[in-house]
Amino acid sequence: MSTVEELCLAARKAQPALAMASTGQKNAVLTQIATLLRERTPSLLIENQKDLDAAKDAGLSGAIVDRLRLNADRIAQISKGVEEIIALPDPIGGISQLETRPSGIRVGRMRIPLGVIAMIFESRPNVVIDAGALCLKSANAVILKGGKEAKHSNLALATLLSDALEAEELPRKAVVLLQERSEVNTLLEQANTVDLVIPRGGEGLIRYVTNNSRIPVVQHYKGVCHLFIDESADLAMASRIAVNAKTQRPGVCNALETLLIHEAVAEEFLPAITKKLRALGVVLRGCEKSRSEVPDMDAASEEDWHTEYLDLILSVRVVEDMNQAIQHIDTYGSDHTESIVTTNYQRAHEFVARIPSSAVMVNASTRFNDGSQLGLGAEIGISTSRLHAFGPMGLNELTTSKFVIYGDGNVRK
Repeated sequence: MSTVEELCLAARKAQPALAMASTGQKNAVLTQIATLLRERTPSLLIENQKDLDAAKDAGLSGAIVDRLRLNADRIAQISKGVEEIIALPDPIGGISQLETRPSGIRVGRMRIPLGVIAMIFESRPNVVIDAGALCLKSANAVILKGGKEAKHSNLALATLLSDALEAEELPRKAVVLLQERSEVNTLLEQANTVDLVIPRGGEGLIRYVTNNSRIPVVQHYKGVCHLFIDESADLAMASRIAVNAKTQRPGVCNALETLLIHEAVAEEFLPAITKKLRALGVVLRGCEKSRSEVPDMDAASEEDWHTEYLDLILSVRVVEDMNQAIQHIDTYGSDHTESIVTTNYQRAHEFVARIPSSAVMVNASTRFNDGSQLGLGAEIGISTSRLHAFGPMGLNELTTSKFVIYGDGNVRK
């Protein structure tokens, strides 16, 4: 038996203790995690700096370095996210939809954990805590496999999770960290001990995991997010939203990648928003109509409309109307996040109804498609497939249900 098989089996054996733990005990573990994050911030930053130094030496992109970086504020936000999970209802064990059948039996559904979840992720060390806290509250064991670029940060954070479990007399192996890239393929073969794989990272990673896994995979290939500026839009509002969606944190999956502008407002809006975005370092690549309004804009290629830049680059297209905007999203979108800026209620309603993405915004930044912002406390990932979940995955999305039947000597006739 390989080391990976042994660790997966250990996680499987640890999971029933989580399933039997009370809400109070699980919340006590999360309280320990939040406390240890604050107490260990100096040592966590030392470990993170080792990863940042290595990333600089390796010449990794600015977007990757940003996802990799921890600072005191980010650790405080991660700790706050754990505390928000504590405040959420425990999804495990409740019985719903209880009804009496003609046979006399009473049938209900009990919410239960999925079991053992494998997280394979790149760059973001905060995933260790987000995934760990959500899995532990939902009574799932978790196997973590991060990228080598965050190895020191990931080890420090995974150790923190195990220490919190041990402090509340729950098994340390309910959290397992794999550190070698060579272990991924073996992990993806562990269908007997692992119930679900959630890859979180670039499109290449997710496609690799999907193509090589014997275990069900939650998919999220990329986030090509769109913002449509309607002809009725408040243009000052539209400007604030576009700037925030593109520049607040460009290296994440809910950042804006394509700006669609109704031709009726393009002459007024496009030069103004171009000036604001360029002042923040954004490179714009536009269609022919866009370049007629801003002649020095780079020309957009067909590939640009498909691209998740994760950088300060933005595709821009002027469209005839909302129908053409929606056709563009249908053609090039990734079912992640789309937004409309409009003062027309009927058009907003139609946009929401026609767009099939996991999150649709009206007069709001695409950056709000995030578990913590949507009231989930944190998220373990954003699914753009419709099975087993769609959109940000929080506590409820890490559970399933089983039928529970109550009888009084009933037999089937």
